[in-house]
Parts: sequence; structure tokens; C-alpha cells
Amino acid sequence: MVLASGQERIILGIDPGTNITGYGVIKVSGNKPELIAIGVVDLSKYSDHYIKLKHIFERTTGIIDEYHPDELAIEAPFYGKNVQSMLKLGRAQGAAIAAALSRSLPIYEYAPRKIKMSITGQGAASKEQVAAMLANILNFKGKDIKLDATDGLAAALCHYFQSGSIKSEKSYSGWKDFMNKNPGRVK
Repeated sequence: MVLASGQERIILGIDPGTNITGYGVIKVSGNKPELIAIGVVDLSKYSDHYIKLKHIFERTTGIIDEYHPDELAIEAPFYGKNVQSMLKLGRAQGAAIAAALSRSLPIYEYAPRKIKMSITGQGAASKEQVAAMLANILNFKGKDIKLDATDGLAAALCHYFQSGSIKSEKSYSGWKDFMNKNPGRVK
């Protein structure tokens, strides 16, 4: 979706976790994304899993009320060997989704590999590579920012990229096709 001149939208990205939930908020004006907020909800001080879920819900609702996003992009739980960990992660994601639903936000879910591919061009990129690319794209210093926070931000930027904000007039079937159609751009 390419926005009309002067129109803007705000995207909240969340990386749900049972110890740390990361988030990032971007504003898109036209075709330019801009960092608004980035941070984490630190849940490590709570031992009760249900209390953690309550805090994820409350903090996500608070972020929504503060920044008034138009959409929520959330990282889907990845498949792992530990079923209990996956269950807890799914619950954390559910708490954030419930907060968005309570504020009537549309929700978009992205697989971790899709997010990494969208930001770095590599589905197997490290968290550090994603953070470095985000700092470059959104022009911020990411040195002291937790990787969980940049993962949440990556979900927001992935949604921006995936929602058609960047349009190309030409399509290409591969590098050879690109080079043939753009001889002046390839050296």
C-alpha cells in the first residue's frame, strides 16, 4: 500500500517472549519509514507464567494507547524441539494479540525467517546482522539496544516492506534479467 502524499501510518512490531518481549514502533510517511520507539518488556523478575502474560497484555495495551498504531506486526513462534517452550511462547504471542484485538488493531503475523529475509536478504541472518541492518535503514545507533527490541522493530519494518509500500515499476526473473534490463546500473 503506497500512501498518498501527506498520509501516514504507524506500525507496531512485537517479538513475543516469556522473559523479554521486544517492540518497535515506526511511522511511515509516503515511502519513508522512521523510528518512533523501541524497547523491551522485561519479564524476568516474575516467576509466575500467568503474571508474565498479564504484563505482556498490559504493556502492549499501554504501547498501543501511547503511540496509536494502525497495525500490529508480530513474530510467529518458531518450531523447536521443546514443546513446553513453544507453548509458553504461543501464549506470550496470544497475550500481545489479545491486547491488539482489544484496541481493534489489524494483526499481521510473520515467520522469523521471513522477517530476517525482509530486513537482511538472508533468512538465516543472525540477530546481530538484523540489528545492524535496522540501524542502517532507520538511521539510529543500536549499540545499547537489546536484540529482542530490534527483533520487534524488524517485525514492524518487515510488515512495511511486505505491505507493498515499496513499489517497483519493473519486475525481474533473476539477476541476468535485471542486468539485461538495467545495463547502466551494473558495472
